[in-house]
Amino acid sequence: MRNILLALCLLIPTSVKADGLGFMTPSKNIYCNGGVTGGGHLYCTIINRGGPIPLPKPASCNGYWGHEFYIEASGNVKMICSQRLESVDYTDIAHYGVSGEFGSVNCRSERTGFTCSNADGHGFFLSRRKQLVF
Repeated sequence: MRNILLALCLLIPTSVKADGLGFMTPSKNIYCNGGVTGGGHLYCTIINRGGPIPLPKPASCNGYWGHEFYIEASGNVKMICSQRLESVDYTDIAHYGVSGEFGSVNCRSERTGFTCSNADGHGFFLSRRKQLVF
């Protein structure tokens, strides 16, 4: 029953409540996972990216920088130093035109990119051409 409801939610281009499962965009270039506990949070990774990196790489990062973003219900977006980048193959797709809520974190998947913001108005925009932190 749960799979049927989830499938219906992903087919209807409206707002859906996220339940902590991982998902990816139709391009398979951006994938996220998170949950609604503690007000909501979300980790998102973009595999193929271009343009300037939105935040300077810390000296302590010896891995990949500019690919992983973390947002909580409030506060600034954090970027994460990754030791390796790998694609996933989630069955749940955030189709273009669909919005989702992870507690106080709201996201929208569109052909132009993937945007998430929190209750404080902080967030990120991810696309193959550019990534922004606001």
